[in-house]
Amino acid sequence: MDSKLESTYPTHQPLDKLSLTLRALVYLAIATTIGLFALLVGYILYSGIPHLSSQLFEWHYNTQNVSMLPSIINTLSMVLLSLLIATPIAIFGAIYLQEYARSDSYLVFIIGMAAETLAGIPSIVYGLFGFLAFVIYAGMGYSMLAGALTLSIMVLPFILRNTQEALKCVPLTYKEAGLALGARQLAVLFRIILPCAISGILSGVILSVGRIVGESAALLYTSGSVAQIASVAESGRTLSVHIYQLLIEGLYIKQAAASAVVLLLFVVGVNMLSHFIAKRLSPPPLV
Repeated sequence: MDSKLESTYPTHQPLDKLSLTLRALVYLAIATTIGLFALLVGYILYSGIPHLSSQLFEWHYNTQNVSMLPSIINTLSMVLLSLLIATPIAIFGAIYLQEYARSDSYLVFIIGMAAETLAGIPSIVYGLFGFLAFVIYAGMGYSMLAGALTLSIMVLPFILRNTQEALKCVPLTYKEAGLALGARQLAVLFRIILPCAISGILSGVILSVGRIVGESAALLYTSGSVAQIASVAESGRTLSVHIYQLLIEGLYIKQAAASAVVLLLFVVGVNMLSHFIAKRLSPPPLV
């Protein structure tokens, strides 16, 4: 019987030339991606680790120590400020678009098109807009707040679209079951839908954190490049702007490479922490 089934439905069919070629191309693409990633990370670590020293982490910056500690603190402040502004707007906007608004309404179309357009605008354009809107017309000057407002507009589409897609992935039967049991729509939203979508929502936040940390062009026009631990109303440079300033001066190439190592570790640490939080907050699978 088994031999008859095997003869009727062969389990191992020989691959044709096209399948072999596609498989080879896939393996080549994977190897190329991994190789480029390893080359990039390896070069940063190789160039920067030997130049790490305690002077780079002193509290105050000067031309002797070229400390990056003020920039690290400013980077954390910029991330927190930008997420505090952009995350609530993006999440509640996605909830409205997905759960309350009609999918065929003109408003949904306009918001979706605007989000996709904003996601493709170069960061230098955001910097020019922030310079004109916040630095000049709003009278904020070069400040951390002006930079955070600019970056919040920049990352808003990422969080909005990822949250909307995460809400779409929640099975409709979950919502129907909650409503059938007598729960109100808000209770279903906050007790069932959002906990199931938390992983997707955090993935959007992860992408936005990575863009905030690595952004320099927009911040040069809004938050400035003063090497100090800045308050909300003061000018201060983030770590990416700090690396840029060291490179264009041409005198601190080794310190810039060491700062790049810290920036790389910072991004990796944020991603690992976010994945850990998403795993802990995700609801257990249904049996």
